[in-house]
Amino acid sequence: MSVRIGATIARIMRQQAHQQLHDYLDLFPAERQRLQALRLQLDEDPHDPLSRANMRGHVTTSAIVLDAASARVLMIQHRIIGRWLQPGGHHESGQSLWDSACREVREETGLQSLRAHPLWPAAVPLDIDSHAIAANPRKGEGAHWHHDYAYLLQAADDDAAEALQAQEQEVGGVAWWPLTQLAGQGEARFDAVLAKLKALGMEAG
Repeated sequence: MSVRIGATIARIMRQQAHQQLHDYLDLFPAERQRLQALRLQLDEDPHDPLSRANMRGHVTTSAIVLDAASARVLMIQHRIIGRWLQPGGHHESGQSLWDSACREVREETGLQSLRAHPLWPAAVPLDIDSHAIAANPRKGEGAHWHHDYAYLLQAADDDAAEALQAQEQEVGGVAWWPLTQLAGQGEARFDAVLAKLKALGMEAG
């Protein structure tokens, strides 16, 4: 890939991240202050805000995947940090943010058939969360931020029963959880996601 093409793709992706953040904050204006670090980076940072080499911070993608009945959520156990989370990871150049989230689900869980949830647009994340990442000298990485765009996906009707396959390098387990189980984790982000799902008519029990 030429430098010019790479720069063009980076510019397009920055514009997409910026537009989706704008649309998201139109829906959730109370989160504007909480996402100030992301807003400032997208406005000011001359370096690619989606590149994992950007140690100011970078945009990542993840997915809240519900089954066909919107009663269960797909979760992975992250090997490194030992916590159960929604599938997700770093963005890869040349993919839209939505496609990046779908790729992460397929890679980490083996679930292949995915679609936008009928109650939420694909072009707007259900949740955006900025969180600090500690330095990792082994990888040559300093402390930085992850600005995670989480999209609402739904498995196809016959996919909830599909055999799940955890990605061996990074995922220690993969499972469908009832939404009630997500509510019991004591995680602020999960609580925020559940509140948004409840507003769409999906109850956690």
